[in-house]
Amino acid sequence: MNSHWHRVIGRVSFVNCDPLYHNLDDEWKVLPAPPAWLTGHLLRKDCLTAPIPAADFGDNADQLILLPGLGIASEGEVGSVILFGNRDPTMMRDVAMPSDSSTSQRLLMWLLEKMGCEPRPVEMGPDLSEMLNRCDGALLIGDRALDEAARHPELIRMDLGKSWREQTGLPMVFGVFAAHRDAPLQAVRKAHEMLLGQARKFREDPIRRKEVLESTSARSGFSIDRLDRYFGEVIHELDETAMQGLELFLQEVCGTKSWEELLSN
Repeated sequence: MNSHWHRVIGRVSFVNCDPLYHNLDDEWKVLPAPPAWLTGHLLRKDCLTAPIPAADFGDNADQLILLPGLGIASEGEVGSVILFGNRDPTMMRDVAMPSDSSTSQRLLMWLLEKMGCEPRPVEMGPDLSEMLNRCDGALLIGDRALDEAARHPELIRMDLGKSWREQTGLPMVFGVFAAHRDAPLQAVRKAHEMLLGQARKFREDPIRRKEVLESTSARSGFSIDRLDRYFGEVIHELDETAMQGLELFLQEVCGTKSWEELLSN
C-alpha cells in the first residue's frame, strides 16, 4: 500500500494558515486547496490531516476523527468571513454565496434567520462586483474577503465571527483539523504535535511572529500592520470555550447528533 499520503498535510490556501505552516520540516509535503476541497482530499486519503470546514466534519464524522485543540476560529470579529452589500441584511432579498466553505454558508443563513429574514441563497463564483450585480448581498471568505473589506469598507454589512459571538457569547470555529479514521495513529499524533508546536511558536516567540508577518506580507501583498491585526482576530489554538462554540455550531446550525455521539463514532 502506498503510504505517501501519511506525510502530506493539507492546508487552506489562505493567509490564515501561514502561522501553522511557516518553514515546515522537509519531511512534510503540503497540499494547498480551498477549504471544501480539503474535505474531499481527506476522504480520498490524499493527505494525513487538513483543516476542513467545521460543517463538513459534522457531515462526515463517521469517516473522520478530530484533532483536538487546533482549528481556524475567532473570539469575535474574524475579518475574513464577511457579508457585503448596499443595504441592511434584513432588507436583502437574495445573497450570493461562494462554494468555498459550507460552514460560512450555513452560519450566514442561520444568523439571517435569527434576524428575522430569509433571503434566497444564490451560489456564484467569488467575484464581489458580479455577485452584487445580481444579488443584494455577497458572502466572501478568506483572502478575498480581507482584500475587498480594505477596498470597500462602505459595503461591509456583517462580520460573521462577530455576529456569532453576539448571538451565542462563544467563539466561532470555522475550521477544524481532522484525519481519516484509517490514518495511522502514530503519524496523526506526530502531525498534531507538530502543528500545535507551530501555533505555540507563533504565539510565544516575537522573532517567529515577525518572520511570519514579513513572509506573508511579501507573498500576499497585505500590509504587515493589517496582518498583525488579522493574526490577532484569527486563532488556531482552541480552548474549552472554543470547543463549546464548535459543539453549539454543529448541533444548533448543522443539526448534528450529540457531541458525545459525534466523537465516539
